[in-house]
Amino acid sequence: MIRTTFLFSLCLLFRCAQHNKPIDQDSSLFNQGKETGQVAQQLYEVSGLVESFTNPGHLWTINDSGNPAEVFLIDSLAKTKIVCTLKDATNRDWEDIAIGPGPDPAKKYLYVAEIGDNNAVYDYKYIYRLEEPSLKDGKVQIIAKAEKITVVLPDGKRDTETLMIDPSTNDLYIVSKREENVNMYLAKYPFANDTLRPQKVLTLPFNKIVAGSISLDGQEVLLKNYDKIFYWKREGEKTVIELLAKKAKEIPYDREPQGEAICWTNDASGFYTLSETPDGKPLAKLRFYKRLK
Repeated sequence: MIRTTFLFSLCLLFRCAQHNKPIDQDSSLFNQGKETGQVAQQLYEVSGLVESFTNPGHLWTINDSGNPAEVFLIDSLAKTKIVCTLKDATNRDWEDIAIGPGPDPAKKYLYVAEIGDNNAVYDYKYIYRLEEPSLKDGKVQIIAKAEKITVVLPDGKRDTETLMIDPSTNDLYIVSKREENVNMYLAKYPFANDTLRPQKVLTLPFNKIVAGSISLDGQEVLLKNYDKIFYWKREGEKTVIELLAKKAKEIPYDREPQGEAICWTNDASGFYTLSETPDGKPLAKLRFYKRLK
């Protein structure tokens, strides 16, 4: 038992040493961000972004804690196209949004992640899952059928702001925020019917991770904090865990006032970022980073 523990500790030290090497910076993959439009006043605390399947060329987004339980569809110019109110839901601390599977395999579902916990006081996190709304159903929609999924992390109360679903496997990942080296948790698909109990699968050498996104083919991953964007691309790795265990590249990022949202485009042509709007500052602008190669 002592020898096993010693070997495990050596493995952790080796992984930490590997991760703490300087991160390569690569400006050859994506252009600098191009502002495409400014959000409306009601989107002043954006904290999540994902491209729609049902409404091509549009993005779903949310506000974070204390705001109404609303999900917004914006176009590529940041113009609001749909406002969906989730009936009987609350926004305790919504922090991210993703798209994934649901009860009907022919449909796509939004996953609204109530996973924030600034002071680490909540035993449970929640995810609201709802069928992806359509533009054809109107600009204002009341969502009466949002499923509320309970989430319990294996190592207690944590502040988390990043939810990702791998489109190639439907597996769900949550990344913590405040540790010196953040943790990643995995809930494998198909999900439990009552409570999700993700397993801790990786520790990453980053702090203040606030957003992430996995490409539609599952081959590329983005994570960001307030200052940087980190990028991985598979080169033989079989899983997202294996991929993120290797050293990331840092790619260009035009630092936003409080950037807490990032997502790939479905066609893999690049990615978007969006920020909260600090008090007294101009409303946030949607930025697009076009792929160069």
